[in-house]
Amino acid sequence: MTDSKTASATAAEMANAIRALAMDAVEAAGCGHPGMPMGMADVATVLFTEVLKVDPAAPHWPDRDRFVLSAGHGSMLHYALNHLIGYADMPMSEIRAFRQLGSATPGHPEYGHTLGVETTTGPLGQGLATAVGMALAERLLNARFGDELVDHRTYVIAGDGCLMEGISHEAIDLAGHLGLSRLIVLFDDNGISIDGPTSLATSMDQVKRFEAAGWRAERVDGHDPAAVAAALARARAETRRPSLIACRTTIGRGAPTRAGTAKAHGEALGAAEIAGARESLNWPWPPFEIPPHILAAWRQVGARGAAVRGAWEDRLKASPQALAFSRQINGEMGAEVAEALDAFKRAQIAAKPKLATRKASELALAAINAATPLTLGGSADLTHSNFTITAGMAPVRPDDFSGRYIHYGIREHGMAAAMNGLALHGGFIPYGGTFLTFADYARGAMRLSALMGLGVVYVMTHDSIGLGEDGPTHQPVEHLAMLRATPNMDVYRPADAVETAEAWELALASRDRPSVLVLSRQGLPTVRTGVEENLTARGAYVLRETAGPRDVTLLATGSEVEIALAAAAGLAEAGIAAAVVSMPCWERFEAQDPAYRAAVLGEAPRVAIEAAVRLGWDRWLGPKGAFVGMEGFGASAPAGQLYAHFAITPERVIAEAKALL
Repeated sequence: MTDSKTASATAAEMANAIRALAMDAVEAAGCGHPGMPMGMADVATVLFTEVLKVDPAAPHWPDRDRFVLSAGHGSMLHYALNHLIGYADMPMSEIRAFRQLGSATPGHPEYGHTLGVETTTGPLGQGLATAVGMALAERLLNARFGDELVDHRTYVIAGDGCLMEGISHEAIDLAGHLGLSRLIVLFDDNGISIDGPTSLATSMDQVKRFEAAGWRAERVDGHDPAAVAAALARARAETRRPSLIACRTTIGRGAPTRAGTAKAHGEALGAAEIAGARESLNWPWPPFEIPPHILAAWRQVGARGAAVRGAWEDRLKASPQALAFSRQINGEMGAEVAEALDAFKRAQIAAKPKLATRKASELALAAINAATPLTLGGSADLTHSNFTITAGMAPVRPDDFSGRYIHYGIREHGMAAAMNGLALHGGFIPYGGTFLTFADYARGAMRLSALMGLGVVYVMTHDSIGLGEDGPTHQPVEHLAMLRATPNMDVYRPADAVETAEAWELALASRDRPSVLVLSRQGLPTVRTGVEENLTARGAYVLRETAGPRDVTLLATGSEVEIALAAAAGLAEAGIAAAVVSMPCWERFEAQDPAYRAAVLGEAPRVAIEAAVRLGWDRWLGPKGAFVGMEGFGASAPAGQLYAHFAITPERVIAEAKALL
């Protein structure tokens, strides 16, 4: 319960401090969302004063509770709380600078930008789904290191919009199935969205919905602190199910004419409304002023976490698992992984197998997973198509979190968001598989992987018309362009087993961005002849050079590198000197110095070959270049017939090259 030292300020006063800061900051900015912070202030006050285990002086303490504001438009709730409990980057000057360039208070919470913000939110439902990954990470680490070192919860504030988004269904279904009892969602049940009452668009009984998904769920009055505290106590006592607490609230509580209406949602209240709110809330202080007794009460709440953290640090120091835990939580990967991958690559060079790169990925993963406990695999119900499970990986189950493989079900979006949560929590490098065409389903969370700079690895197989008979619904043509257009995301399309292993090595080392491994269904020959340098790290490199000056340069990725090599051989027979450049990762090639890029691309005319749309290739083709690839959607037929039908062949490449000369 509330520390007796905070008795000088009432719970109502502490909650009203949140309301005042929210309406004042939004008013100063001229835009924002005051309604949710004002409506959920009572709930948030109970959560932070009576339950939440955090220490503002140590924002990254591993065993802290995670607080996720899934309804990220109500960001001033988060910032007000952070200021009140004393985060170092949240003085009142930052509250005054709400939504201004360079401030610690952007329009929606941003991970890595503001202390205490555990994940970027704003796209509704993403925070809830990401929190599932955080709660899962806690249980996985607890299974490995026990209650002494891992014993915390994940709390989410979600709104009606979060629960309308489709991703919420994927998330709550997965959490309920796994029995993530350390996940507690506080639902801001205010019945209002931007258009008006939620009854305009939904009749869903959210409590029954969550119960059907395996959650413990109940309703409370969100403006009754004792009722909220009791509900939280019941949720914390639950050991087998996640909990939903539907808090019935009034949006914009305190605003005399806008409370309970859509007008409180997403715009500044205005001077007259704020004056009325101050009167109704009995808050006589001017904007951005928190009276000393209320601020002192909040700061005492923030200070309590230091003792809890100190006790945990003492346990860590005394634990025989201290070193292992520190390495796990910090993602420290030993030299064993690099050594295992080097041995794998040398074996491929020696054997020269013809392998689908999805199969090569599986073999590389077998080496990786045997060498480190950090990797955590999974698939969206395509395990034996993506080849994402390796020997010895046990599945994660509702009653057993010791495993390393997650069956995400047919929930691509939920999988991607959960992997974000796993990465944010710390302790694992998550990878998950699906077909490349279903990147469309995962896109929202993939974008946040990039925006937050998370080292999530996406294994996306069946990468082109090469998948064959499943036809155009499953044959991606525009997806490479979409992924390559995403900032801070590395997209790898390897040509053989060696490039696949190199891509895995780079993806595991890239902790500040997601990686997408785009892999073939059909078998591809080994085209590399050496492994002394990770050439994929260059993004593009000359795979076959000419004896003298080039007449033409053939650029290709993935399965089309084989076609480029065959075309180069055919051109040589015609007396035309053709170099072949493999381009497994455009983003890495762009990062090379201009001299290297110029040397690789050369000055001769260029032909690009890729079984996808042309978009993006012209930057590499230059003013005089040709493209051999897809101009529309695919078709249903065996892969070989499709390549011939769409004229992605050595003969077509030869003809295009000759036409340039």
